[in-house]
Amino acid sequence: MKHLWETNASLVILCAILIVVIPFLVFYIVKAKKEHPKGLVAAALSNMGERFGYYIMNAVLTLFLVSKFGLPKEVAGIIFSVFYFGIYILSLVGGIIADRTQKYNSTIQWGVTLMAFGYIALAIPLFSKEGGLIVDHNGTWWAILIFTCLALLLIAFGNGLFKGNLQALVGQMYDNFEAEAAKKGPEALAEAKDKRDSGFQIFYVFINIGGVIAPFVAPLIRTWWLKIHNFVYNADMPALCHQYIANGQVTQKFTETMNNSVIDPSLITNATQFSSDYIDVYNTGIHYAFIASALAMVISLIIFFANKKGFPQPAKKVATETAGYTAEEKLEMAKEIKQRLYALFAVLGIAIFFWLSFHQNTQSLKFFASDFVNTEMFPAEIWDSMNPLFVIILTPLIMILFAALARKGKPVSTPRKIAIGMGIAGCAYLFLMIFSIMKQYPSGNVFTSMDAAEMAKAGLAKAAPWVMIVTYFFLTVAELFISPLGLSFVSKVAPKHLQGICQGLWLGATAIGNLFIFVGTVMLNAWPIWQCWGVFLAICLVSMTVMLCMVKWLEKITK
Repeated sequence: MKHLWETNASLVILCAILIVVIPFLVFYIVKAKKEHPKGLVAAALSNMGERFGYYIMNAVLTLFLVSKFGLPKEVAGIIFSVFYFGIYILSLVGGIIADRTQKYNSTIQWGVTLMAFGYIALAIPLFSKEGGLIVDHNGTWWAILIFTCLALLLIAFGNGLFKGNLQALVGQMYDNFEAEAAKKGPEALAEAKDKRDSGFQIFYVFINIGGVIAPFVAPLIRTWWLKIHNFVYNADMPALCHQYIANGQVTQKFTETMNNSVIDPSLITNATQFSSDYIDVYNTGIHYAFIASALAMVISLIIFFANKKGFPQPAKKVATETAGYTAEEKLEMAKEIKQRLYALFAVLGIAIFFWLSFHQNTQSLKFFASDFVNTEMFPAEIWDSMNPLFVIILTPLIMILFAALARKGKPVSTPRKIAIGMGIAGCAYLFLMIFSIMKQYPSGNVFTSMDAAEMAKAGLAKAAPWVMIVTYFFLTVAELFISPLGLSFVSKVAPKHLQGICQGLWLGATAIGNLFIFVGTVMLNAWPIWQCWGVFLAICLVSMTVMLCMVKWLEKITK
């Protein structure tokens, strides 16, 4: 009955989330169609499909690298960091291609297609003769790992062609929207300009609608596949299986966990066979989940292709707008462009540290959820749905707050919102730091090596799920103050002939932050974990201070 409840709990939670999310989806579609440029809903839906496929993989990738290949968490973290870096830095390449060719639509379509092929490659359940274990030295293990990394590279490059250019396309929609409003007078133009921030917030919500459902897909398929093979999901079991096959030692923790990881313990023949079979079945279920990612790419491509005639055509626009400028006008434009780029790079510097801190949800926070939080009710991966769920629910409240302040004559500028967001992100790590000190948690390596008796003797216990809820609440509010408004900020300061590149630069800053997110896992496993959270708290507070010092200058540039 316990195992049945664990499986059904995830389904119950998913159904509850869908009941909450669907009305919000309808609300945002109606609002976008009524108040915003045509094409916004289509672009947002295409992005939602792509993000759905991506977040299926993102929810399990780090843990998948550990469970399939027996990699140390630090090594898996480095691979994931490089992959995450590639996804965003290649957006700069995608932006350059689209800006030079002015073929944003075809570049986006090629991106989705390449991602689909990458997910299909990941869906192939390849295993070495030793079950994919690290002890296999005949070359097969390395070949499979390299094949997996090449599939990730294909996904990263496809994402680079897609992500920044779709955001640039949305920015072009608002350029056209404001140009049309300008013909009606200053008041209409001012009203249209006020729509840009909220438009990017709506666009961002659609990203997260895909993200809120996706984290359930791989765990549910994996749990189903385990069940029909007499196994039960256990977050600790893959690592213990790898350790057993590597050294042949049966520990108390291995025995306890093995007995809790099967439906019928009488069917266990020996520990070696159990370990190999468990790893094979466990990871085959994840491979099959990647088929859903590939299907999501196909849906995204269909939506985009069906609506591409309604999207802006920048090639025609640029050709007509660049004619007839005098030498003085060109010089003034060059000066303005330089000032805008200075402002852009200043904000990009802050963005690096935000994403380094925020994207710990793919590294140290994921391992914290897996190792330090009680996962008996549902898998650690589905915590990835908490962040997008909060985005969907909280975005209207944030929009209402900003609109109310604007009506009272106290508008909050985009740069100031970003500074406030860094402070709110710091609150998440302040909470985790205080909680970890109170619980007297050691490093991750020490904690995961303890069996139940050792933990009881040391007075340690896993955290309740509410800890993750509080953490993701703070991080999500911070994200809503920074990420969608950062996209809006870039679209405001980007020169019209460099919109793809500038969106790529924003994502490039994200890439640099992502490249170093593995340090969170290193600190988590090496130090008492409160020290890890303390480092990220310091990063957030310093970034907030620097941003506040630049606010007046940035506000002047964006007027």
